[in-house]
Amino acid sequence: MLTYILRRLLYAVPILLGVNLLTFALFFLVNTPDDMARMQLGAKRVTPEAIARWKAERGYDRPLFWNEKAQGFAKVTDTIFHVKSIRMFRGDFGAAEDGRDIAREILSRMGPSLAIALPTFLLGLLSAVTFALLFAFFRGTRLDFWGVVVSVGMMSIPGLFYIICGQYLFAKVWLLAPISGFSEELADAWRFAVLPVMIGVVGGAGASIRWYRAFFLEEVARDYVRTARAKGLPETRIFFRHILKNAMIPILTGVVVVIPTLFMGALLMESFFGIPGLGSYTIDAILAQDFSVVRAMVFIGSVLYIVGLILTDISYTLVDPRIRFQ
Repeated sequence: MLTYILRRLLYAVPILLGVNLLTFALFFLVNTPDDMARMQLGAKRVTPEAIARWKAERGYDRPLFWNEKAQGFAKVTDTIFHVKSIRMFRGDFGAAEDGRDIAREILSRMGPSLAIALPTFLLGLLSAVTFALLFAFFRGTRLDFWGVVVSVGMMSIPGLFYIICGQYLFAKVWLLAPISGFSEELADAWRFAVLPVMIGVVGGAGASIRWYRAFFLEEVARDYVRTARAKGLPETRIFFRHILKNAMIPILTGVVVVIPTLFMGALLMESFFGIPGLGSYTIDAILAQDFSVVRAMVFIGSVLYIVGLILTDISYTLVDPRIRFQ
């Protein structure tokens, strides 16, 4: 197990390097440092001296990948790519274009993002598995039929519709929750979190229920289920003791996809509800074309995704002891 984890961690290094390189290349194909300077300075007619001064203050006066004027390793290290991207491997995210420390901003905004994303993830997973197991248990009945119809209808509605309708009905008409904002006080934060969490759970329920129901129905047709029925085991025990356990492997594989969003935040949700989390931070950076913040968030998302994959592989051994890593 330890050898497997170490090997996966070593594989992560070239993956992260490739993600950084691709992000860096794509960004500078769209914008040059001169374009970034003109946008940040915000003037219609910017003098070349002002552009050069802005680039020098933020380290964009270096070459992109290779510095011919430098000596030795400085040919590689004294470049924009090394200063702005490679240093992230040691946790140095630098400063945003407005001068604020990116690492400090990430730490301060991680709490609001987790306050929304973690309950949404846990409640959504619990409710989706419960309803999917219920529909699979009563497969072929009216409950299963109408459950699938409602699930398809829910997954056909875009998430933005849930956000707008939820804000209008629960916040504006019924006055049951604040329409936007967030509180740092734990005793008051739940008032601002309950509506985004509820909308997030309902918005993602349709697709999750259909997906998990398909896994359970696939397990129902297995030979071990027919054997369990032949031995006289009750249907409830078969579902909760055997089918649910064997269906956990594909469920765990799908769960890993949302792990980065627990820290990165929901982009639309945080933007519409005015939550000062990492999702709104990323949106603001994209709109302002702040490359320093964008590449930091892409890097963190890549790290979290790789860690999630490793944790998922490890969790396989808990639900299926037959799996062993070499």
